[in-house]
Amino acid sequence: MSEQITIVAPSWKRPTTCFTHQYLPDIRYVVCESQASSYEVEGLPVWICPDSAQGSVCRVRNWILDNADTDRVLIVDDDIHFLGRWNANRHKKMNTDEAMDFIAEGFELAEQFGVRFWGINIIQDKGAYREYTPFSLNNVVLGPFGGFIKADCRYDERLPLKEDYDLSLQMLNKHRQILRINYAHYVCKQHTNKGGCASYRTISREQEQFEVLQRKWGSKIVSRDSGGSKVNRKKQQTYDINPIIRVPIAGV
Repeated sequence: MSEQITIVAPSWKRPTTCFTHQYLPDIRYVVCESQASSYEVEGLPVWICPDSAQGSVCRVRNWILDNADTDRVLIVDDDIHFLGRWNANRHKKMNTDEAMDFIAEGFELAEQFGVRFWGINIIQDKGAYREYTPFSLNNVVLGPFGGFIKADCRYDERLPLKEDYDLSLQMLNKHRQILRINYAHYVCKQHTNKGGCASYRTISREQEQFEVLQRKWGSKIVSRDSGGSKVNRKKQQTYDINPIIRVPIAGV
């Protein structure tokens, strides 16, 4: 790698269920002092933060950005199975060496695009990848995989369940573009893993967080996917925890 990259995963009460290190061996788990020994006894690589920095995904991510000793910082989830990529209709799972090379290339590409923040597609489904838009500059990048270059925005601690949407909007508002590499994606356990955000994620809290996010950015940018159908008006509406984001910046 041409420049050193700090690769970290915040982890909370998951010493026996985190597994990103099995795929990305250069990673360190950011854990608080009171939990560090439970990770170390499992032989896991740790970067110890104060107890005061934990208990909120926003607070610990901000601590990472404030204390990293490199300009390039990759924050990922602690339950990443693998990174994958599409080439036309062919799907490939990246092995560890390929993933590490891709991460280095991603930072180089972000530098060339002149962005401070980059990431990859949020789902593996081929339907989410269009061959003619391998890159986009006005789509959100979500929490399981986010690369920072001299990060100058911080996570809003009012939004521990929508912090990634808000951070993307902050970056877009300030710099007018972020990079998402659409042909690549992550696969992680996410909401089904115990500990972490799962310990305080409920539908009612998700709804409250959505309302805070919408008040901050406005209903034209942040809206809800009701699950309703324009064809069948009687279809029962459901609640989707993921908001719809419409970025008012031209381009892809």
